[in-house]
Amino acid sequence: MEVYNSGKEGMTEIAFFDLETNVPNRAGQRFWVLEFGAIVVCPQKLAELESYSTLIRPKDLSVVSLKSSRCDGITRAAVANAPSFEQVADKIFSILNGRVWAGHNIQRFDCIRIKEAFAEIGRPAPEPVGMIDSLGVLTEKFGRRSGNMKMASLATYFGLGRQKHRSLDDVRMNLEVLKHCATVLFLESSLPNVLNGKRQGSPTIMTRSRTNGKLPCREEASQKSPQISSIGYQRSVPYTRGSLRKVTERV
Repeated sequence: MEVYNSGKEGMTEIAFFDLETNVPNRAGQRFWVLEFGAIVVCPQKLAELESYSTLIRPKDLSVVSLKSSRCDGITRAAVANAPSFEQVADKIFSILNGRVWAGHNIQRFDCIRIKEAFAEIGRPAPEPVGMIDSLGVLTEKFGRRSGNMKMASLATYFGLGRQKHRSLDDVRMNLEVLKHCATVLFLESSLPNVLNGKRQGSPTIMTRSRTNGKLPCREEASQKSPQISSIGYQRSVPYTRGSLRKVTERV
């Protein structure tokens, strides 16, 4: 794989990645990785340096539906002739190993699935040097303004279109969501008492009558925003720890 220099020698790049899997629907059924997608991003300019995506054929094709419930979903026919995980493991390892990992809900889902997939073929899994799980970061810093904090809800909140639930599309949407959230938080931290729609000593948001007939923005007047003073990133919690539980629903 070609090595990119992002402006400073030794600068660690960020690998945004996403997995699509089957959803186990009976006892004893396991997760199988059906698609891997990633972009490598320069942390200084957020420029996309490299991208990679591939469908993956599971050992048990019966776990993949004949017809997907999503218009852009993955079907049994789509993965029937795809490479196995073992055939693409070298590429996936080279993209992820030694980089900062980023993604939505990756600590509780994607990291576990990557570890399982490499264990299945008897190979050591790639290791991150840091981790940015946008679900945790945005829940803490941005608050639940978009509702349930799923990627689809965040994309709708910012008018970024419909989530396709395809790996490469979703990681690019993830980066755009982070850019939008960071911009909003930066603006709010500059004028917190104005852009947050709050006044000191007042527990309620501004109404039309209090602003001479003008709303502060065209969003619903009842929507409240948490006070934000800075933007932060979280360091990784090793994804091999037993505290990371398996979940069956993607966010």
